[in-house]
Amino acid sequence: QVQLVESGGGLVQAGASLRLSCVAAGRTFSNYAMGWFRQAPGKEHEFVAAISRSGRNTFYGDSVQGRFTISRDNAKNTVYLQMDSLKPEDTAAYYCAGVPRAYYTDYLVPREKGEYDTWGQGTQVTVSS
Repeated sequence: QVQLVESGGGLVQAGASLRLSCVAAGRTFSNYAMGWFRQAPGKEHEFVAAISRSGRNTFYGDSVQGRFTISRDNAKNTVYLQMDSLKPEDTAAYYCAGVPRAYYTDYLVPREKGEYDTWGQGTQVTVSS
């Protein structure tokens, strides 16, 4: 099993950048596809980005395409979300999530909440106008 802890959130102005980190405790991190979701008050979870276990395949939600970049460092058991050109609409609690995947399905990048089985506690991102 893997436990996930997010960090890096904060309060910034529109147009600023933030980098979120998600550190996994465990020895199986390299076997996990990882993703980021976000949830604003009163709204459902929204898919943000995902990355395959190798890091060679990524996918982004339409609302963040071109502004956010997901990456991972398996040696550090960490996945990152670089957020640029932040907008007030990006304000939400951001959660990282993981799911184990076989090496031969590295091309698969899960984009649905139900595909993940491990979740972090979340980190708050607030973007002012």
